[in-house]
Amino acid sequence: MIGWIVLVIVVILIVFVISTYNGLVTAKMNVENSWSQIDVQLQRRFDLIPNFVETVKGYMAHEQESLEKIAELRTSWGNANTVADKAKLDNELSSTLKTIMAVSENYPELKANQNFLQLSEELSNTENKISFSRQFYNDSVTIYNTKLEVFPSNIIAGMFHFTARDLFKSDDQARQNVKVDFGK
Repeated sequence: MIGWIVLVIVVILIVFVISTYNGLVTAKMNVENSWSQIDVQLQRRFDLIPNFVETVKGYMAHEQESLEKIAELRTSWGNANTVADKAKLDNELSSTLKTIMAVSENYPELKANQNFLQLSEELSNTENKISFSRQFYNDSVTIYNTKLEVFPSNIIAGMFHFTARDLFKSDDQARQNVKVDFGK
């Protein structure tokens, strides 16, 4: 009789370990999937930028510094590997694009340009998708990191070397209002 009780307890423990491990793997895969969704949207934005810059260039000659910064950020994108690096580049690019969009208000002929309007709309839609993807990623990371911290799944996470993931955070620069100077 005691042998059966021990066997049932061992089976329950094995099922628990397998179930917890699979839950951690699923949460980890959700984090990786949600990061790839951000990556896809950020890449889409970077793919739209050359056309946007070319459209804006002729109208905003004195905004060359902003246009060059966009080109630099786009180049840096290929070298970024971590969530923190990509988040920093994303924040810088968002800020620079907001500046260009704000400055474009001073150029009625640019605002009337069909290509500019279409690219602005595509960038705006992409920014919305990026925002949603960031939120989904942070939700997935929070669920995953919580599983790593709570008992008893933290024991299984430690046994199998699961590590916490970073949230996608904006920096202080992204929280500031866009400063536009029409006095140039």
